[in-house]
Amino acid sequence: MPMSSLWSATAPAGPALPTLQESLHSDVLVIGGGLQGLSTALHLAEAGTAVTLLEAADPGEGGSGRNGGQVIPGLKDDPDTLDRLFGPEATEFAGSTATMLFDLVTRLGLDCDAERTGWIQAADKQVLLPALERRMSEWQARGADVGWLDAKAMAAHTGSHRFKGGWIDRRAGQLHPLKLVRALTAAALAAGVQIYARSPVCSMARQGRHWVATLPEGAQVTAERVLLATNRYTPPDLHRGLSRATLPAHSFQIATRPLSTSERARILPRRTPVSEARRVGTYFRLGPENRLLLGGRGDFTAPEGPRRFRMIEAEIRRLYGAGLTMEHYWYGRIAMTPDHRIRLVAPAPGLFAATGFNGRGVALATALGQRIAEHFLTGRPMPLPVQTKMTQMPLYGLHPLYGTLALHYYRLRDALDR
Repeated sequence: MPMSSLWSATAPAGPALPTLQESLHSDVLVIGGGLQGLSTALHLAEAGTAVTLLEAADPGEGGSGRNGGQVIPGLKDDPDTLDRLFGPEATEFAGSTATMLFDLVTRLGLDCDAERTGWIQAADKQVLLPALERRMSEWQARGADVGWLDAKAMAAHTGSHRFKGGWIDRRAGQLHPLKLVRALTAAALAAGVQIYARSPVCSMARQGRHWVATLPEGAQVTAERVLLATNRYTPPDLHRGLSRATLPAHSFQIATRPLSTSERARILPRRTPVSEARRVGTYFRLGPENRLLLGGRGDFTAPEGPRRFRMIEAEIRRLYGAGLTMEHYWYGRIAMTPDHRIRLVAPAPGLFAATGFNGRGVALATALGQRIAEHFLTGRPMPLPVQTKMTQMPLYGLHPLYGTLALHYYRLRDALDR
């Protein structure tokens, strides 16, 4: 079976976009047509700002259009830790990201199969339950609509008897990520954003009070402010620090044939997506055409065929037994940081970047785009700390080696848990 994304097979074509051929001036230049870039550009344009967005390929060809489509609020840190490290405003923002996305979908009528069906974080080992219960309790103390699920309730929600317990976050849900990207593209165009596809930026330079971004064929965009919304796809020549600030992990995903009526009644009957709490866990949900979709951490090299997905296929059998034929295989690149915290940086006047969404990018990147736009427009402080210098990963060139060793180590620890 050749590799093909379920999302690209089930999404309508996006808007036809030109390639930038001539130089122009804009108030703000956004580089990168993923969720962060499109959300920022849209909110700026709605406020009357002249915005140009340049995408090296087509919007959604990177991780924003190839992820699992789970809309999960919060960051990797628990609320009490966020309060202690960054303050209550950061915690409030983290808890609101899914709501901000669903509100945007409703306000603009974005066609992206959005479902607010909640999200479950599940534990298959007893040792994991106390941390999950503490996380749930901390959000519950802040008024979040969350609840605890024992083993019986987990089986009812998932259709699998593998889980000892977990918690459900009803603020969360799921959507079709590529449809979302293409709907946001259309909405941004309607708001007045100039969007150019297949228009990579090869260099940037500060000239007086402006930035000048140059494309390979010589066209230039001059702007007072620039958002580097390229995340894990930042070319080293464009910004070496940003390109080396995160680990380029791969999220491998598969989707089955459409489930039968009996399978559909048993597997995820309430359509609630699930993430496992293991150190190297999987996430799974129902996707288009009632296919079961499951993803998990792959290694640090891009897969060349379905045989590299055997470990992910084994996870479906572990959950639901044999008999589910796989029909789609694909992967997306995500940006990971050692502490699992996002990096916001303003390394020079008029230049801003955010990277390292650590698998929470659907809700976080879209919500962050709104806050970046407000920051540009009004000077409102960002909800998380902004650095002036991007810290690069040590021994970056060796990341495939030490990243792979870390994966094996964490999988071993998962296997030894009880």
